[in-house]
Amino acid sequence: MKPLMLFAIIALVSIIVVVSFGLQLAPNAPIALSPEAAAEALYICPTSSLFWDGFANGLMPFHRYLIIGLFFVVMLLAFSWGWALYQNLLNDSFKRESFKKPWQMTKFTFWVSVIVLLFALTPNYFRSVTVDGLSGQYVLCESDTPGARAVRSDAVHD
Repeated sequence: MKPLMLFAIIALVSIIVVVSFGLQLAPNAPIALSPEAAAEALYICPTSSLFWDGFANGLMPFHRYLIIGLFFVVMLLAFSWGWALYQNLLNDSFKRESFKKPWQMTKFTFWVSVIVLLFALTPNYFRSVTVDGLSGQYVLCESDTPGARAVRSDAVHD
């Protein structure tokens, strides 16, 4: 296995373990709330990634065209794979070389799609909320995140 692929697998497994068990490198003191208020509270933080949020919002007008382009490329890939399979069936033999181009195009399409998805949908996209009575952009966060504030859960909306 290539060293870069091995590093990617180890990094992905490490991230999954850290997130699954709620581990933190430098934990902060959580916000202390009474037990009655804790049941009704959510924690919000101001958005911290203004560059990436602005970049993702700049891509939003092109979102439809990106999806159209992706489906166009996926259809070309389907025809490319089908043509390679058809050629192998006609010759009644398996030629590995006929699948090299479709496989390269598939890998390229996959990674370009992942990169564009990361640019278009930042982590704040999934955590963004609006809070009644507060102006600004907020995201959901944990009680021990620096800058966290406790608000009533019924004041927080998608």
